[in-house]
Amino acid sequence: MNRPELSAIVDGLFFGAIRDRWEGKPPSAIQKDRMDGRQAITSLGFSGDAQADLIVHGGKDKAIHHYDFGHYSAWQVENLMARGTMPAAFGENISTTGLNEENLCIGDILLLGTAVVQISQGRQPCWKLGLHTGRKEMPYQFQKTGRTGWYYRVLQPGGVGAGDRITLAERPNPNWSVLAVTRARLTRRILPEDAEVLSQMEELAEGWRQAFSRMADGNAKEDTSARLGDTG
Repeated sequence: MNRPELSAIVDGLFFGAIRDRWEGKPPSAIQKDRMDGRQAITSLGFSGDAQADLIVHGGKDKAIHHYDFGHYSAWQVENLMARGTMPAAFGENISTTGLNEENLCIGDILLLGTAVVQISQGRQPCWKLGLHTGRKEMPYQFQKTGRTGWYYRVLQPGGVGAGDRITLAERPNPNWSVLAVTRARLTRRILPEDAEVLSQMEELAEGWRQAFSRMADGNAKEDTSARLGDTG
C-alpha cells in the first residue's frame, strides 16, 4: 500500500507517577519527567509509566501518548504557553518534531525503536489538562485547534530511547487523518455515512467506534461535563 516516507527522531521520553495534585480532586499522573536510557515497551505501554484513571487513560488502546513538539511554538504565539516551555507540558510520553495530526492517520503502524505501535485515536482532553497547565481553557483549546496528540496501541513490545527513530511502516486508512477523525469525535460534526465508516474501522479504538456508531444513528448528544469539569 502506498504511504509517505515519514520518520522522526525521538527527542525525549517522559514518564509519570500517580500523585495527589489538587485538593479535592482525584490523583493524576499527568506530570511526566524525562527518562534517560532505553526504556521497555510492554503491551500496556512503557513499563515505568503510570496512569491514575484507567477508565479514561491507559489500557491497550491508549498505551502511549505522542505529541508533536512543533505545536509548542503555536501555543506560545497564542499566549497560552510560556516561551521556553519544555516537552511533556501536556503529559505526553513521546516528543518528536515533524510528525503530527495532519500527516498521520488512524491505524498507521510505526516502528518505534524495536517496538511496533499503531495509532488508535486522538486525545480527548480533560479537566486535568487545564489544572496541570494553569490555563483552565486549555481543554477547550485542544479541541478547537486539533493539536491533541495521539495514542498508540502496542503491536509488538520492544525498547526505545531518546535518539532512536520512529518510522511509518504501514498505512491502512490513508483518507482518515488523526486530525480529521479527532475533530469529528470531539465536535460530533460528521456525516452519518462517514460516522458509519469509522464505526466499522477495526484500527480505531473501541470507545471511539462506539461513539461514531451512535452518531451514525443520529445521536450526536454527549455529556462532556465529567470530562471537562469546571475548566471551561
